[in-house]
Amino acid sequence: MISIGLDIGSRNTKIVFLEDSKRILWSDFTATAVSPLLSARELRSKGLAALQLEEELQFRTCVTGYGRHLYKEADRTLSEINCHATGIRYLFPEARTIIDIGGQDSKLISLDEQGKILDFVMNDKCAAGTGRFLEMTALRLGIDLDQLSLLAGQADQELKLNSTCVVFAESEIIGFMAQDILPANIARAVNMSIARRIASQMSSLSLVSPLVFTGGVALSADIANCLHYVLQSEVQVPSDPEITGALGAAILASL
Repeated sequence: MISIGLDIGSRNTKIVFLEDSKRILWSDFTATAVSPLLSARELRSKGLAALQLEEELQFRTCVTGYGRHLYKEADRTLSEINCHATGIRYLFPEARTIIDIGGQDSKLISLDEQGKILDFVMNDKCAAGTGRFLEMTALRLGIDLDQLSLLAGQADQELKLNSTCVVFAESEIIGFMAQDILPANIARAVNMSIARRIASQMSSLSLVSPLVFTGGVALSADIANCLHYVLQSEVQVPSDPEITGALGAAILASL
């Protein structure tokens, strides 16, 4: 049996085709269009073509993400918390704490030994501590977003952003630039501020290892290092952290 998991996020839409709840057949993601449904349907059609599957075949589909209620064709519609927890436990069976940072929000999830969700904290009201903060930083520094982590890794000075709001933090960044501070040090300051904000959110949960960092922002090796430093805990990262929510949705679609 083939199941399909869709994660319609605010920035990107992700998909996973899963066989017998075990083997990932195909996965991909794309920027979420003005019409989230268009992105989801285009990804699905792309996957069917890649796997040479007929449209008429019966698939179990589960959808998650902020646009999940728009996708009426789904057999199941579930929260990101459930799907990310399921996807991470598939990849890391011993995981106890999950940090998921996406384009517009961050989620911290605490699991018991069996993988059941004990508690979670979600920040979806402020861009600080999310991918949106990194996009603003890259724009100000005049580089591509995917260059930011490598740049931060070249830092040779510790700076601290005092603002917890992106709007005010941007003013601080402009001030650093006016002082001719190296872009690498500014990038590291932003990454450390994200890690410290996550640590602050984590204070209401019990941080139990193993800890897994996922979501699009987990593509930044430097932020993973900053989290390791601030949380004083080993941080594991999936090889493809962008798709873990869609993976969990595909697993849950088959249940």
